Amino acid sequence: MARNEQLIRQHKILQILERLRFGATLDELRDSVVDELGLTSLHTRSIRRDLDALIAAGMPIVDEETQRGRVWKLSRSDKGLHKLAITSSELIALSMGRDLLLPLVGTQFWIGIESFWNKVREQLPESVFEHYERYRRTLYVSGIPTKSYEKHQGILKTVNRAIQEHRVLQMEYQVPGRAATQREVEPYGVVLYLSSIYVLATETSRDGAETDKLRHWKLDRFHSAKALDRWFKPNERIDLQEHLGQSVGIFSGVESQEYVIKLSEQAARWLAEDPWHAEQKLEPAEDGSVMLRVTAYHDMEIIQRVLRLGTEAEIISPQRCREEIARTVEELSKRYRD
Repeated sequence: MARNEQLIRQHKILQILERLRFGATLDELRDSVVDELGLTSLHTRSIRRDLDALIAAGMPIVDEETQRGRVWKLSRSDKGLHKLAITSSELIALSMGRDLLLPLVGTQFWIGIESFWNKVREQLPESVFEHYERYRRTLYVSGIPTKSYEKHQGILKTVNRAIQEHRVLQMEYQVPGRAATQREVEPYGVVLYLSSIYVLATETSRDGAETDKLRHWKLDRFHSAKALDRWFKPNERIDLQEHLGQSVGIFSGVESQEYVIKLSEQAARWLAEDPWHAEQKLEPAEDGSVMLRVTAYHDMEIIQRVLRLGTEAEIISPQRCREEIARTVEELSKRYRD
């Protein structure tokens, strides 16, 4: 079983115990986990192993005999995790992080974020919260599009279930400007990128499709999703962290490629302040310009960024990108000439 499945299940067990004052038996925990994670089956032995792992990690879980049988519950002593000491600066940092995660409103992730935030507020001394309120009037988080995935909550739950159980996911998917189509994919993970949620999956239903090619499916374009009674064996060569780290954006591809862009001194300063990628390279040239070397999966990731820089940037390679920009500039020239 994949480690992420165990972690998801253990986190769910903690959530269940947090809201149960008198605890739960193994059978009750198993039934709640199956229901809330949308699983088809789960043995109580797995629940017991998860409880042992949480206790070994230092979670304040205790067990005792009752009329219902042996139950497990969270300790309510002051040594537990429910008592937090927090400063004004820590509260400010936490609230800013909460603002950055606003696109998750309506999902199961946001429920946990809000629950924790409300618990922190309830335990704060009034003087600490007053100081926080004064400071937050001068500090704002902006640039986040107003977006909510509340309507996609059921779809996202189905996606997570398919990921955990390695089940083929059937979806109705519509790219803007095209008719909706039914697709079948093998999902590996979910990523939040620039306020949008994407499902990382390989497609299996198209003739000639490369089954080990990860694609990024935008959750906004899902009309429906269903976890089929078909299972797949995860490709051990797929490493999501490595895959996501090879591109400047969220476009997907078989292999990443290096792009070389000539920048003016001013544009180079902009990219030093706001990098496109953590591993980008800026190399000064003899004429005062700067050469940027960066990797991406798709040409449009780079072309869009270069066009935003106007005359301050020029793609040197690959040649096909130069030709694409030339066509774009020519079309724009015709359109604006009139």
